[in-house]
Amino acid sequence: QVQLQESGPGLVKPSQTLSLTCTVSGGSIATDYYYWTWIRQPPGKGLEWIGYISVSGSTYYSPSLKNRTSISRDTSKNQFTLQLSSVTPEDTAVYYCASRRISGGDFGSWGQGTQVTVSS
Repeated sequence: QVQLQESGPGLVKPSQTLSLTCTVSGGSIATDYYYWTWIRQPPGKGLEWIGYISVSGSTYYSPSLKNRTSISRDTSKNQFTLQLSSVTPEDTAVYYCASRRISGGDFGSWGQGTQVTVSS
């Protein structure tokens, strides 16, 4: 069973870059055929898909966020990282990492989520 855990600062100042890391256990981001994904939920709103990095290292981002988003990975640490630049208070949300099989199906594993607040 794949397990995921988010980590990173809980408070980011406006215009700075938000950086979060997802540590994966019980699976390999380099060899397991998953989309390693970032999702967020702003307060009082639904889930918003941000983007993913796949087993091949290819990435795909939400069109609404792609100009500010970068997802990378460190296969030696079995981690993948989200960077979101030029943040505003509208980027305040609970951020989740999750995994979904490339062959299809729902997101089978989720991290517990981490609250990120954008405020000066």
